[in-house]
Amino acid sequence: MKVIEQPADLHVWKLVLAYDGTEFHGWQVQPDCATVQGELRDAIARITGEDVLPQGSGRTDAGVHALGQVASFALAAPIPETNLARALNRTLPASIRVLSATRETSDFHARHSARAKTYEYRVFRGEICPPWLARYVYALNVPLDVAAMQRAAVRVCGEHDFSSFAATDPDRSERATDSTGDGLGGNVRCLLTSQWMPDGKKDLLVYRVRGNGFLHHMVRNLVGTFLEVGRGNLAESEIPAILESRARERAGPTAPARGLFLVNVEYSSGNSPPERVLL
Repeated sequence: MKVIEQPADLHVWKLVLAYDGTEFHGWQVQPDCATVQGELRDAIARITGEDVLPQGSGRTDAGVHALGQVASFALAAPIPETNLARALNRTLPASIRVLSATRETSDFHARHSARAKTYEYRVFRGEICPPWLARYVYALNVPLDVAAMQRAAVRVCGEHDFSSFAATDPDRSERATDSTGDGLGGNVRCLLTSQWMPDGKKDLLVYRVRGNGFLHHMVRNLVGTFLEVGRGNLAESEIPAILESRARERAGPTAPARGLFLVNVEYSSGNSPPERVLL
């Protein structure tokens, strides 16, 4: 694991964030675009007068949401924990909330210290998607073989090369570090759980996946492939061959960003994924 030590006179902070990603061009700062990282950087500067760039546990793409993103940064100002969280929430736009702010040891880093992440993808299966849900789900009112989708999802558990489910990324050197300290190289990742969870009462079909790291668009490409299985366009028995091929064109399409949530990031302290949180 890469260890980043901070000067002794600085305090390392860990924030847990929730945000609606609809209006943002993803996490990372971009010129002339609203981003979560940029909004957080500006809010910290307004409160403390210090110019810092918070580091996230990973980069969520444009339109992707978070229930438990983690960011870290170092400040010289000796601010009480509750005061920093309160001040940030007063300064940030309503679409970004700081759920907690805590001081950490000098070697803590939101990305390098992470051990696992959990994502959810939400599919709305009803005939008419309510307007208040439309920006948080993929509305897909077609027949689906959910049992076949579940069998396909189980087949990607374990350690594999997920090249077939990775988008070509021009900034691959940075994205590749979303392996969350697993020590694995290239496109090899380990998925600990992969399952579909129907919720008939809310017309929702939720895919939950937990792993030691994820490649660019990996979860959305997995979902798009499983949906092809559900529609009958792909056999679930083909999943191992798709993995083995390491060819993106063998897998299914990329599911829309709006249905994806970063749910939780785990660290060595042993925090466990939360229970399902549905809108």
